[in-house]
Amino acid sequence: MAGHNQMKCGQFRTTYEQDNTIFPTPLARGVAIGSIIFLLFAPLFAGPYFLNLAIQIGYYGIAALGLNILVGFTGQISLGHSAFFGFGAFASAWINNTTGIPVFFSIPLAGLMTLAVGLIVGIPAGRIKGLYLAIATLASQFILEDFFSRAEWFSGGTYGAMSNPVSIFGYVFDSDQSFFYIVLFWLVLSYVLGANLMRSRDGRAFVAVRDHYLSAEIMGINLTKYRVMSFGISSFFAGIGGALFGHYLGFVSAEGFTILLSIQFLAMIIIGGLGSVMGSLMGCVFMVLLPELMEFGAGGLKDVFPAFGYGLTYLKEMAIGIAIIMFLIFEPDGLAHRWKMTKSYWKLYPFSY
Repeated sequence: MAGHNQMKCGQFRTTYEQDNTIFPTPLARGVAIGSIIFLLFAPLFAGPYFLNLAIQIGYYGIAALGLNILVGFTGQISLGHSAFFGFGAFASAWINNTTGIPVFFSIPLAGLMTLAVGLIVGIPAGRIKGLYLAIATLASQFILEDFFSRAEWFSGGTYGAMSNPVSIFGYVFDSDQSFFYIVLFWLVLSYVLGANLMRSRDGRAFVAVRDHYLSAEIMGINLTKYRVMSFGISSFFAGIGGALFGHYLGFVSAEGFTILLSIQFLAMIIIGGLGSVMGSLMGCVFMVLLPELMEFGAGGLKDVFPAFGYGLTYLKEMAIGIAIIMFLIFEPDGLAHRWKMTKSYWKLYPFSY
C-alpha cells in the first residue's frame, strides 16, 4: 500500500517527555544554538557601547529570571528583589577580599549565601500572601539596605566595598570583551537551569501553588515548603546577577540597591511576561534598551527644544511607569505571549483565522 510511503507533516509527540521538551521544534533548538554561537563571536566585532549593554542585559536578566520564578510561576510578590541583588554583590566581594578565593568561585558562593538569606526571609513570608506579603518583602528591602550601610565588616558601610575583577588560574577578565564571556556563561547556565526547573516536579508544584493553592494543598503539595523554596531559588539567581554586577563595576555601594531597582525588576517580568522563562530575558532587554532608545530619539529634539534635554533624565524614569501601565492595559501577558501569537500566525499562514 501507498501508506508506507506517506511522509509525516508537522511535529508528532507520543509521550509526555516529548511534549515537555525545552525546545518545541528542531527549528527552535537550531535558533538557540545559533544565537549562542553568534554571541560567542560578538565581542570580536561589537563596540564597547554594545558590549556594555549586553553585559547589563546579562546580569539583570539572571536576577529577573529569579524574580519571575517567585512572582510569575509561584504567585508570590516581592518588593525587595534589589536588596538580594545587592547582597550577592557584597557577598562575592566579601568572600574574595577576606578569604582570597578566586572571584570565579566566589560568585556561586555568593549565590548560595543569598539563597540562605532568601530562605530566612521566606520562612515568615511563605505563610502569608497578598498585601501582607508585599509589606513583608518591602520590610526586607529596608532591613537589608540598613544592613549594607551599617555592616562595615561586610559591605564597607557607607564607604562601599571594592570588588576585584573576575580571575581564574591567573587569567584576569578585566575588559568588557573578556567579562562578556563570564556573563554569557552564567546567563546560559541560569536559563537552562530555570527552564529545566519548570519542567520538573517542583516546577509544576510552583505553578499549582500559583494557580489554585487550595487545590494544590488538597493534592498533597506543601504550600509553605514550595513558597519558601521559591524565595530561596529567586534569591540565588538574584545573588548571581548581583555578584556579576559588582565585579563588573569594580565597586559596590549601598546606594545602588534601592526600592527603585526592585520596581525595575518587577517591570522587567511584567513587560516580558509573568510565568515565562524567555519573557524574563525579553523584558530585561526592553528595560535596558528603553532609556537608550529615548536618548537616541531625543537627540534631534534637543536642538529644537533645549529644555527637553534637561528633563530627559526625569522622562526616562517616567517611561518605566508608563511602560508598565501600557503593557498591563494592552498586553497583560507580556512580550513572550505576543511572540507566541506572532509565531502561531505565521505558522498557520494564510489560514491564520
